[in-house]
Parts: sequence; structure tokens; C-alpha cells
Amino acid sequence: MSRKQRKRRQQVDRIKTRKRDSRGPDTEFELAEAPYHNRPVPLERVDDNRWRVPQRGSMRVEGLVFADESLLPDLRSDRCLEQVANVATLPGIVGRSLAMPDIHWGYGFPIGGVAAFDPDEGGVVSPGGVGYDINCGVRLLASDLSAGDIQGRLPALTDALFNAIPAGVGSRRKELVLDERDLQGVLRDGVQWAVEAGYATLEDLERIEERGRIEGADPSQISERASQRGLPQIGTLGSGNHFAEIGVVDEIYDPQTARAFGLRQGQVTLMIHSGSRGLGHQVCTDFLGVMLRAAKRYGIPLVDRQLCCAPIGSEEANAYLGAMAAAANYAFVNRQVMTYWAREVFRRELKAELTTIYDVCHNIAKYEDHPIPRDEGPSGTETRRLLVHRKGATRALPPGHALLPHAYAAVGQPVIIPGDMGRYSFVLRGAAGSQRSFGSACHGAGRLLSRSEAKRRFTAKDVQRQLEAQGICVRGASRATIVEEVPAAYKDVADVVQVVEGSGLAERVARIRPVGFVKG
Repeated sequence: MSRKQRKRRQQVDRIKTRKRDSRGPDTEFELAEAPYHNRPVPLERVDDNRWRVPQRGSMRVEGLVFADESLLPDLRSDRCLEQVANVATLPGIVGRSLAMPDIHWGYGFPIGGVAAFDPDEGGVVSPGGVGYDINCGVRLLASDLSAGDIQGRLPALTDALFNAIPAGVGSRRKELVLDERDLQGVLRDGVQWAVEAGYATLEDLERIEERGRIEGADPSQISERASQRGLPQIGTLGSGNHFAEIGVVDEIYDPQTARAFGLRQGQVTLMIHSGSRGLGHQVCTDFLGVMLRAAKRYGIPLVDRQLCCAPIGSEEANAYLGAMAAAANYAFVNRQVMTYWAREVFRRELKAELTTIYDVCHNIAKYEDHPIPRDEGPSGTETRRLLVHRKGATRALPPGHALLPHAYAAVGQPVIIPGDMGRYSFVLRGAAGSQRSFGSACHGAGRLLSRSEAKRRFTAKDVQRQLEAQGICVRGASRATIVEEVPAAYKDVADVVQVVEGSGLAERVARIRPVGFVKG
């Protein structure tokens, strides 16, 4: 087969995969009645930053949406509130079906959705509660540079990062192609593999959620197709909303915590946002049909096929959790290897170092211990082990939590909230109020416009001109991706963060202004 024929075959395969994924699994299934299907979802005010979705029909718990009045019109513009209610129908759900202020419509669960399930009360695991991009997440790195050190050198630095970190659909870097043995190590051991291979330091390891390794990873559950997609893609950004962002700290709100995190006014930072690439996407694809058949087998009524699930502890649930954890470990290593490439660039171009502040998951399901109100007996709470699904949400642990790195034990976990290409991002710290959200906060700004709508309204030249006028350099693998990620396509992340802080989930520490972007 010629090179041209191979390229055409790959294009056809990608198109077929996208069409198949958009349909979802083909298993026949009779759907139960959804609580608010095609009906307006009522919201009852709890306070200025919280709204209750009343329990009705097959909902086992009520919904709780973190938002203020200014965000409500955006929430009602798609079916995300209906999805909050649908998630509340799943067996074994604990507390409430939660939605962060950056919520928008997603596959099954809304993006910005959080739900916890009790293994002892018939709880389930659902791939829709994690999504296709397993462990899509973000890493923040701090440099020893100030803004003045990159003045006049930003275009060259952005170009160097673009050349070093492969971006776009199918991107790969020839210098690092894993063999099957390497891939098994990545899937099983996560960032520990990267430490042993020379791509990570022990300090990196300490400053990654779960130390860069999700327990229970089972590489044997990864299909051959998923492995083949993952082999060449380690250390690459991918496309969509993934990016590497050069930023400058332009506001400090909490000096003591900023010092503990290693942040200061005027400091140059780098933020990397990416996930498990084609491997994670394939894992989700592989298990949707499995979970739909499992739901039918175990008699779980579904109000939406995209909420297909299996009981925790079942053969199907164990297989999915093993594969998902392996894909999550791949994503940790993916961001770690990109960190390695970025460090090479900063050393070569600026003789500067990059230090990991923290790395967090956005799309994950994992076992965690959380306090919940007692059902019977004395008032107060009891700690229970739950399977927490976060889809487009960030863990936000408060000070003193046992899972925090020693360096952050007294101040709380760094909570990294990216904004859009034209405004700002925020660093927060986890607060005590996150107990009411299973230790969770928002993960970003949240989309206002779909990608197709953004492309209808704007052109690449419009976006490039707008960003250049603000002194922001952008390098992208395609013009289409830049248009899809136009700042106007997103909510103002400051509005989202204000709700998170007003709800007591996390507290602002610093603001970062973007100056350079590498996009897929």
C-alpha cells in the first residue's frame, strides 16, 4: 500500500470512528421515563450561589447546581440541567447530583457534573460520568523567570514550544515511540514509569494527584485497538481545547498560600492541558456497549442510553475501572513527557527551569473517603468510601487533608482553573466547604458556543487579530481549532470562580494572564 493510500485509509477510519462514536452502542434497550425529558427543569434557590433541582419521578436524590443568577441563562441554553436530573436516577447515588458553575451539555453526564456512588448501597460506575477523554487534566508549572525576561522573546519561545510539543489530531513525536513493554509500564505504573525512564523527578511525583498513579489499573483490559492508538501519542497535546499556555502571574490574592505554592507577582508560568488521547477515547468507546448490555443484564432502568452502567463490584464494572485507571495513568505520563519537552525548551531558549506546582484530573472515577450526613442515630457525619465520578470537575482538598503533599498540607490543594485564550486563568486552594461537593470544584470557564457555532461566527483571521492586539502569541496545528477556541466561545472564568469561592468550595490565590499559546 502506497503512502497516499495509507493516508486515505487512516482518514476513512477516523471518519468511521467518529460516526460510530456519535451513535453510541447499538445494543437494544427500552428506556425508562426521564424526570424532565423535553420539559423545563425548575430551579429552587438555596442561596446566592446554589440552586436545587427538585426530586421528581425516578430521581433517587435531588440535584444541586452551583451558579449565581448571572449564569442561569447559560445553563438553560442547552439540556445540561436535564442531565443533572437524569444522573440523579442512577442506583446508589449519595447526597445529590451536583453541577459546577461551568456546567454544559455532555455525553450522559453534563460536563461539570459530580456524583458519588456507594458500593454498599447498589452503586454503579458509568463511563458517561468520566467521558471519552479519560483523565483530561491540567498541570501548572512555575519558572524562575519574570515577565521582563521574555520581553521580545515571546514569539521565539512560543515557536520553540510548538516545535517541541506535537499538537493536533494524530500528532506524534518521532523521538519517543513506546514499544509494548513500555506501554504496559505506563498503563500500570503511571508517572513512576516516567521517573525510572528519566522523564520525571521525585518532586514531580509528589505534586500530582494520586502521585501520578490511579490504583487498580489493569492493562489487560486495554484493547489492541486502544494500545495501537496510544503507542505513538505519548507526550502530545492532541486537538480540541487542549493547549500549552505561557502565562504571567498578574494578581496575588493570598500571599501566604501563593508563597507555599511557589507563585509570585510577575512570574512566568506554563500550563499544560491534555488527556489520554486516542487510547482513552478508545477505552470509552470499547466499554459503552459492554455497559449498556450490563445495565440490561442487571435490570438497571436507564432514562438515557448514555448513562449505561454496571453495579460496582460486577465483572463489567471491574473491567472498566481497570481499563479507565490504566488510561488515566497514560494521561498522567502524557502530561509529564510534555513537561519534559517544555523544560528542554526553557533551558535552551532562556536558561530557565520549570517546577511542577500541581497536576489535577478533570475526568475520572475513583474511590475516595468522604464525610456524609448520618441517616440514623446521632446527628453529624460518618466517613464512607465512595466511587466519585468527576466529569469536567477538579478535586479541591482543604487544608489538613491526608492526601495532600507535605508542602501544601497547611494551605490546601492547588486548584487550577484555566480560562480562555484572551482573558485569564486562576489558581485557587481547596477549602473546607468542598465537603459538600465530595471535595470538588469547577475545572474551567465552560463553553458558551459549540465549536460549529464558533466557526460560523468567527474566522481564523478575526481570532488571530484579536489576540495579537492583546500581545498574545498563538501557534496552532490548524486554523479551525483556533477559531473553535475563540475567547467568546467561553464564559468569563472570573464569574465561574466567583461562584466557587462564594460557595466555599475553594478560595482564590492568584490570577494568570496568558501571553502565548500552543494549540492542537
